[in-house]
Amino acid sequence: MSYRFSSARRLACALIATTALSGAFAGGAFAASLDHYTVTKNGVTLDISAPRADIIRVRAGDPALPEDASWAVAQAVRAQHVPLNVTATADAITVSTGEASVRIDPNTLAVTVYDKAGHVVLADARGAALQFDPDHLGQGFRLRKAMPIDAHYFGLGDKTGPLDRRNQAFTNWNTDNFGFGVATDPLYKSIPFVLGVDEKGQSFGFFMDNTWRSTFDFGKTEPDALDINVQGGGVDYYVMTGATPADIVQDYTYLTGKPPLTPEWALGFQQSHWSYMTQAEAKGIADRLRADRIPSDAIWLDIDYQDKLRPFTVNKDTFPDLPKLVADLKAENMHLVVITDLHIAAAPNAGYAPYDEGMKKDIFVHKADGSTFVGPVWPGAAVFPDFSRTAARDWWGEQYSDFVKMGVSGFWNDMNEPSVFNTPTKTMPLDNIHRIEEPGFTTRNATHAEMHNVFGMLNTEATYDGVLKLDPDQRPFVMTRASYAGGQKFAATWTGDNSSSWAHLQLSVSQLVNLGLSGFAYAGDDIGGFAGDQPSPELLTRWIEVGAFNPIFRDHYQKDKPAQEVWVNGADQEAIRRQYIDERYRLMPYIYSLADENSRTGLPIMRPVFMDYPKVVAGGDHLGGTDGYFMLGADLLIAPPTTWESPAPYKVSLPGVGWYDYWSGEKLASDSTMETPKLDRLPVFVRPGAIIPKQPLTQSTGETPVGSLTLDIYPGDDCHGVIYQDDGVSFAYKAGHFLRQSFTCKMTASGLSVDFAAREGDYKPWWTGVTLLIHGQDAAAKAMLKGKALKADFDASAHVLRIDLPDQAKAATVTVQR
Repeated sequence: MSYRFSSARRLACALIATTALSGAFAGGAFAASLDHYTVTKNGVTLDISAPRADIIRVRAGDPALPEDASWAVAQAVRAQHVPLNVTATADAITVSTGEASVRIDPNTLAVTVYDKAGHVVLADARGAALQFDPDHLGQGFRLRKAMPIDAHYFGLGDKTGPLDRRNQAFTNWNTDNFGFGVATDPLYKSIPFVLGVDEKGQSFGFFMDNTWRSTFDFGKTEPDALDINVQGGGVDYYVMTGATPADIVQDYTYLTGKPPLTPEWALGFQQSHWSYMTQAEAKGIADRLRADRIPSDAIWLDIDYQDKLRPFTVNKDTFPDLPKLVADLKAENMHLVVITDLHIAAAPNAGYAPYDEGMKKDIFVHKADGSTFVGPVWPGAAVFPDFSRTAARDWWGEQYSDFVKMGVSGFWNDMNEPSVFNTPTKTMPLDNIHRIEEPGFTTRNATHAEMHNVFGMLNTEATYDGVLKLDPDQRPFVMTRASYAGGQKFAATWTGDNSSSWAHLQLSVSQLVNLGLSGFAYAGDDIGGFAGDQPSPELLTRWIEVGAFNPIFRDHYQKDKPAQEVWVNGADQEAIRRQYIDERYRLMPYIYSLADENSRTGLPIMRPVFMDYPKVVAGGDHLGGTDGYFMLGADLLIAPPTTWESPAPYKVSLPGVGWYDYWSGEKLASDSTMETPKLDRLPVFVRPGAIIPKQPLTQSTGETPVGSLTLDIYPGDDCHGVIYQDDGVSFAYKAGHFLRQSFTCKMTASGLSVDFAAREGDYKPWWTGVTLLIHGQDAAAKAMLKGKALKADFDASAHVLRIDLPDQAKAATVTVQR
């Protein structure tokens, strides 16, 4: 056995410790302070470091450590090394940061990670915990972690199945699975991140930073082990030791990056179809949305707007003047999003500039024999940019120049698993050659087997960076189908080609929640279902109701399927759907403030109930009754029917007492309530202590609201709220041109006080007055501000006290006395 200690600052100490170790296990011991700790046993090298005090990084190789490079974790983050206190005896080696510690068995190199309280966070399983080349194919490894009986597991992105991953097994391999079923695996993304929560509410995070095909078996094969098999590359994983699920998600996004603040219009309702076939049809959809007073912000164009389905072209016969369409939509406060798949048509001598320029610059992926790979996709024979090269990504970004000049607002990267037609694998050959030319990496060739899972993410990085470079004053919006861990830095996502069924509507909740936990705060699904038969009127209505509380809200469906825009199925169905879309826009100040929170903390917009109430996990299979529920931020709990298509009454369990019904404002007397499903009611509940900012109804985020800002106050413990505003489209907020204001409230012996904190930023709001709606009231009251009486109207039937006051930019207190 040998040991290596690395610390430029403590080289002398390391040399002394290394020399002393020859006799350490004859009863001696040592202690040292180091940047990272390396030990070798039986040819296997293990390295421990900590980019932050609550995050442990473990690398291992046989015999050498893998390259210290990552597509997910930035070099600056990996370069951080919290000092480690290392002690060793014959029985154990302990490495500690003060916030977390690692115990290494010197005989087996078994690893156990503890939190600062000394609780086991994650331990190697008994037996062979780490094996290299388990399949005897000359590469890959198997890692087994102990799985306590009360542990529950979440994450891995938008996998199918229940919210909890326990007793399931999944493959990480980006796959185009059109019309996937409720148990289909794998799907479009590979995000090897796991959030664990035990039944006491204690949490941990595990991220295996490896792009090769992998499987995660959560006790399906071996009941007490999390079994991870990876087909290539080296062992490089992080263990996050934060106490709560929110801590873990923030740790994970510290490692892999937080989503940039989205343009506000991307949070509005969006209408799409494969395909609106003509410019007149696309404009007609926008006109109908406006005529029917259905708030909306974007129209999407699928592949048929292109000439011969070739990316970066426009069919001038069907879309004769795309700049005019963009201008016409903007005149209606509507944005245009266009698709740009990554397959470039192999069209020599046809005047197709992307192919000609790309071939001249040798931009495309090669076959094992060195020739350019050609595979069939939508335009026919196609070639694929090698996004592992910085130069290729720069070239790709330049292709958006014409669209950006037109004013196109968003770009949709589909088919980027990459999907290839007429092949059993649905993708390109695994021995295709990519060229890694990237800062922080050793320049080398890599097979597609290594690059496949990161290919879609690099495609979106190229799109995001390219559009940003072309218009540096505007926030890019990119939508992707395929991605890897960290892809949230470049794109929003959706769950792919789902189907019109009640089962898929139910599945969407667990998919979107797990995407949010996995970094993708901006996620949605195809409202109404993409594939399959036309949704029933009730199914489409229910889906729109739920979608109104999802981060991305887009109705999209496939070609040759009957229409499923909001107005189909008649006026009664349209009225219910409009009601929920209207509510989305009234809630926009709350939703946009969640987007700001996400950009600063990484906390998801749509989240599981257990994120804020971890102990509900102790409820067992249905997580305390919340398996099908979800939260929008920390304040709204959405509780859809347990059996969507059934009118059977069901019990809604809430995490504590004092919650409010969102629609009626009624305060609930207990921690549960019975619901009888009604088509026009999606049960939504408000946290006691919430202060929710709302605005008058608008028809788009680009329309300035008219009237007062409303603060809906639901008295309770930990009463607080916040509003964030900026111009919604630019980066001016980075220079202080934003508004952020927090509010608190507390019960007093005489009534209630509402405190306004002083504003941050210099952005001027649209409102000139503020209306307080204090819910759960049982009597009229008097309100005072700075010694002056305020008008207070009491609605006994709704148990609401309404108080109108001037806008409050500075710290102020409103007192309400019964």
